[in-house]
Amino acid sequence: MTAFARITLLSVVLGLSACAVQRPPQQESPEPIPRTQPSPTPSTSPSPGKPSAPSKPAKPLPRTSASFAPPPGGSSHWDPKLGVYVLEDQPNTFYRQRTYYRWNNGWSRSISPNGPWEETDIHGVPGGLGRQFGE
Repeated sequence: MTAFARITLLSVVLGLSACAVQRPPQQESPEPIPRTQPSPTPSTSPSPGKPSAPSKPAKPLPRTSASFAPPPGGSSHWDPKLGVYVLEDQPNTFYRQRTYYRWNNGWSRSISPNGPWEETDIHGVPGGLGRQFGE
């Protein structure tokens, strides 16, 4: 064999062996999807002659979202039903993902709570807002 053929063969063998030695990255198993249907509960009607136990107070709604950062400055709270932060000092003004949304007989959006506001339709706002304030 010629020297050129030996070098070429050796290069190919070394190149392929490097691919065979590397292990594929380990994939983490995905987290299980939580059940969305409530499990059946026993009847809550009190049995005759027994006093009923006092009901537990409802959990307070979270002030922040686990997925979205709150708006910078100003007071707000997370509304999980709407899927946005509700600004407490400006009526019908909302925030999610660096965008402010305002309802004033139609939708508008801005990158600042003070505007300038750009008109948009129901498709330009988060889904929860579109369902709450139908056009």
